[in-house]
Amino acid sequence: MGETEGKNPMNIVVSIPAYNEEATIASVIRNIKEVLGKHRSYVYRILVVDDGSTDKTAEIAKNEGAVVYSHPKNYGLAETFRTEIQQFLKLKPEADAMVHIDADGQYKAEEIPLLLKKIEEGCDFVLGSRFKGTIEKMPLIKRLGNKAFSKVVSQIARTKISDAQSGFRAFTREVAEKINIISNHTYTQEQVIKAVKNKFRIGEVPVYFAERKGKSRLIRNPFEYALKAWISILRIYRDYEPLKFFGLIGGVVFAVGFVLGLRLLYFHFTTGIVGHTPSLILSMLLMSVGVQIIMFGFIADMIKK
Repeated sequence: MGETEGKNPMNIVVSIPAYNEEATIASVIRNIKEVLGKHRSYVYRILVVDDGSTDKTAEIAKNEGAVVYSHPKNYGLAETFRTEIQQFLKLKPEADAMVHIDADGQYKAEEIPLLLKKIEEGCDFVLGSRFKGTIEKMPLIKRLGNKAFSKVVSQIARTKISDAQSGFRAFTREVAEKINIISNHTYTQEQVIKAVKNKFRIGEVPVYFAERKGKSRLIRNPFEYALKAWISILRIYRDYEPLKFFGLIGGVVFAVGFVLGLRLLYFHFTTGIVGHTPSLILSMLLMSVGVQIIMFGFIADMIKK
C-alpha cells in the first residue's frame, strides 16, 4: 500500500455486511487484503458492519484487522447498508470510494480492482454484473427475479442495467454523500435509480458469482421469495413511476366501470330493460374512483419531480 510515482493512491474502504458469517468472514477479509496488498495504487481499509450476529463474526473480523461496527440486534440488509455508508463517511482520513462486497464469498476479491478501474476511468458508480460474467449456480426463481428487477430498473432509469440487484458494487464518496437510501425493501435498486436520476456516470463490469457454501438466508421458500420480489417491483413503480403505477390501477378500475355501463346501455336499447339501479350506481362509482386514482398518480408524479 504505497504511492505510485507521480500519482497519489486511491483511498478506498471495502465494506462487508455480515450476519452470522463466522464460517466465511475470515477468508473473505484475507482474500481482500491479499489482492489489494499487491496494488500500490490503492490505500485501503476494510469495514465490517455486523448486523447483530449471534456467532463470532464480529470477533473474527476484528482479529483479521477489520474496522467493525456492530448493530445491537438484527435489523436487516437495508438498514445495514445505510450503516455501512454512514460509517464509511465517518472514517478518517476521508476515503475516495467505497466497495461493497458480501461476506459469503460468492464474489471474488480478485475482481475488486476491475470495479475500481472503472472509477478511475471516470465512472461514479460501478456494478459487478453477474449476468455479464459467469454464474456458477443460482436458483431459477432467483435468476428470474433478478432479471425482472433489472428490467424494471432499466425502464425507470432509462438506462440499460443488467444486474441492478448485484451486491458487488463500488461508488465514489460523492455518490455516498448525495444518495440517501430510504427503502427497507429495494435499497439496491434505489441506489441505482437515484444514481441515474442524479446524473452520476454508471458502469458495469462482468464478474464471477460462485455457488454459496451452506444454506441461503435469502431463499428459504421459493414461493415466498417470488411473492416478495413482485411486491418489491410494485413498490419500485409506486415510488419512482407513480403516474404509471396509479394510472394503470385507475385505468383498470375505470375500464371495469365503463364496460359495466356499456352493458347496461346495450340491454336498455336492445331489450328495453330499465332499472338495474345498483349496477348503474356501481358503474358510476367505479369510473369516478378510477378517475380519482389516475389524478392521484398525476399529483404524485408532480410531487416526485
